[in-house]
Amino acid sequence: MDELTKKALAYHAAAPCGKVAVKLTKPCATAEDLALAYTPGVAKPCLEIKEDVSKVYEYTGRANTVAVVSDGTAVLGLGNIGPEAGMPVMEGKAVLFKRFADIDAMAICLGKVFDEKGRTDPEKLIAAVETLEPSFGGINLEDIGAPACFEVETTLKERMNIPVFHDDQHGTAIISFAAIKNALQVLGKKLEECKFAVSGAGAAGISCCEFYISAGARRENFLMCDSKGVLHKGRTDLNAQKMRFAADTEARTLADAVKGADIFLGFSAPGCLTGDMVRTMAKDPIIFAMANPTPEIFPDEAIAAGAAVVGTGRSDFPNQINNVLGFPGIFRGALDVRATDINQEMKLAASEALAEIAREAVPADLREILAAAYPADAAKGMFDGPGGVRRDCVIPKPFDTRVVPRVARRVAEAAIKTGVAQIIIEDFDAYEQAVTARLAAAK
Repeated sequence: MDELTKKALAYHAAAPCGKVAVKLTKPCATAEDLALAYTPGVAKPCLEIKEDVSKVYEYTGRANTVAVVSDGTAVLGLGNIGPEAGMPVMEGKAVLFKRFADIDAMAICLGKVFDEKGRTDPEKLIAAVETLEPSFGGINLEDIGAPACFEVETTLKERMNIPVFHDDQHGTAIISFAAIKNALQVLGKKLEECKFAVSGAGAAGISCCEFYISAGARRENFLMCDSKGVLHKGRTDLNAQKMRFAADTEARTLADAVKGADIFLGFSAPGCLTGDMVRTMAKDPIIFAMANPTPEIFPDEAIAAGAAVVGTGRSDFPNQINNVLGFPGIFRGALDVRATDINQEMKLAASEALAEIAREAVPADLREILAAAYPADAAKGMFDGPGGVRRDCVIPKPFDTRVVPRVARRVAEAAIKTGVAQIIIEDFDAYEQAVTARLAAAK
């Protein structure tokens, strides 16, 4: 048993087991407290809610509660391991919701929602999740196998009147697009002119590409590969989502696909991109190798082969594309305006928020926090200077305290502008400051 395994198992098994627990928000130390918390006092808010259902947000914790829902069929790096084995991941997600956005999240791993082959049965999963609506302010779907995940999210968004967000699809898209925008600015390239080579045609890969296209990239400039090679029009084994990226091309392998590409996106397998393949790409290519824990190519090898900007999912390399930059702030903003959806405009707003933070100078007080969290980067002067992006810093760091308040602000603004907000914020500067203060007090 290696050292990491020992530490990880000890961490999760230390009493109390797991990583999250329920805490009380009101006192329960006297007979009067008990009478207010439960019978007979609890009947009073119940009757108020019965007369006006919207008061559930006033008298319960629903306004600040998210369900992290999975069936364990596509757990990152582990595959179809089942709902019980997926619980530590969902608890981990709940930890990040609380730590970064002060949102109470509950891990809910569902069983008996599978077909005869042990894969997600969309109808069963949809039926189970939609029953949760009265108890939660939002639903974060997680680690649900493709292609079922597309139908699950689409249907739940139609049927439910609270935000439903499949982070595997949209989180990576939002964050990586912010990094792409800044990388293109540094390199003087235009999104609509860039050619993309994509390794991995699952939920993350397809959703990222669709997101970039909605922002101005051209569908004809994408060559996407799955485990059988390039998605091309001659293939007869493609589902509906993959068919949208079936290209009229002679390219058949990833090596073929990357030739002349400006941007490589990896959502697939360790080491599948080589330095020799990078050398065939366009001048100053962008490499986002996001397989975890081992990327499609390591940054030093990619840079040695001519890559201009390299990002991975890991915290020990520059330009970490990590979903924790997205979902906490996205749900914070959505919950605070009681949004009924997380729509495309809100996702684009979140991406722009991340991009703009990376372009700004780091305030002196924040510099100290980031230097403590990232000493090696601080030693290189990454947090000094007047601002502006650089090749090794095109996206903010997860411990940048500006991230959640700014993302929440932009998401809330977009929700109000597009008519899905039920609460209107008049002063967004004050709102962003209030979220910053809330998170500081919650630590």
